[in-house]
Amino acid sequence: MLRILFALALASTNCLAWSQATTPVGLWKTIDDESKKEKSLVRIADAGGVLVGRIEKLLDNADKPDAVCEKCTDERKNQPVIGLTIIRGVKPHDDDKELWEGGDILDPNNGKVYKLRLKPTQGGKRLEVRGYIGMPLLGRTQTWIRVE
Repeated sequence: MLRILFALALASTNCLAWSQATTPVGLWKTIDDESKKEKSLVRIADAGGVLVGRIEKLLDNADKPDAVCEKCTDERKNQPVIGLTIIRGVKPHDDDKELWEGGDILDPNNGKVYKLRLKPTQGGKRLEVRGYIGMPLLGRTQTWIRVE
């Protein structure tokens, strides 16, 4: 009986760890889809059932550490890029538990805000980040790498 309980406890722990690894929550290294350069570290967190993401660190030496979002057109205009909320309002998809959508993502380089779809891949080691206007077919995808 003790062996069965131990096996069940171990299995539930593994399932819990696997389910957490397949969410977008965590620290991610962003990779520019055009230049393929590492750009920043973004921490995605759960804030009451919706996901938010903030830039924690800039990795590209060309970026100034005291940079501000000059091209932003909302309340983030002239806010420091480090600490800037770039992902807002993302929720799990109703039917597909590995798909997150409904929010938006800001590109601080051009100030544009796009609709957003997030999909963890490779067991949660990678994150497909698709920003789009209108429908997901009209957009582009970056692949981010989980740091923690």
